[in-house]
Amino acid sequence: MRIPAHSVCTAIRDDIVAGVHERGSRLTEELLARRYGVSRVPVREALRTLEAEGFVVTRRHAGACVAEPTEQEAADLLEMRALLEPLGAARAARRRTEAHLKVLRGLVRLGQMRARQGSSEDLRSLGGWFHETLAQAAGSPSLTATLTQLRHKIAWMYAVDAPAGPVESWAEHGAIVDAVARGDSERARALTAAHTERASSAHRFRFASGGDRPQRVRNSQRAVNMPSLRH
Repeated sequence: MRIPAHSVCTAIRDDIVAGVHERGSRLTEELLARRYGVSRVPVREALRTLEAEGFVVTRRHAGACVAEPTEQEAADLLEMRALLEPLGAARAARRRTEAHLKVLRGLVRLGQMRARQGSSEDLRSLGGWFHETLAQAAGSPSLTATLTQLRHKIAWMYAVDAPAGPVESWAEHGAIVDAVARGDSERARALTAAHTERASSAHRFRFASGGDRPQRVRNSQRAVNMPSLRH
């Protein structure tokens, strides 16, 4: 099944994050075009975008390859997120719309229910949607794009242990939304900073020993249509 040319970048990025394309492996335009059912032109454009984002590097005599992040680079991403997510929450308190609040409150209700039920997979997706919506509520497309890219790269570089207290985590989400709803930017910033710091403790660098290293998928002949990954 073919995918739209404008979705090629998203599909390749999602496959890198999922481990379909192993770190350090070559990304040839011909094979990628065949896999995603498009011409080489959108593949070439996608690789340029992914190189700018840090997912791909161009090597002499090898061409485009999946980047190989270091522990320090991964740690830097968590530090950047710890600075930017509180900023986004503070701005959301000043710029959010009623539509944003409706979605955020709905996610909190569902997340709290799933947390009580112990549905860990649902919680991961819901948490991604919550933070994505909170970033959108900040009313800054550039900040939203940066936070989205951070979430993708952190998901690629880190394995995430299940949080020890999902009920408490979603209670924190609820408190953040309450502060945003009241327009209390400083409280929204402080609550998000504390929440992000606690959440970061569950991250383990995925490539430290090779034990979590994903296996490369070698059958790249069929086209795929992968939805955008949420984190």
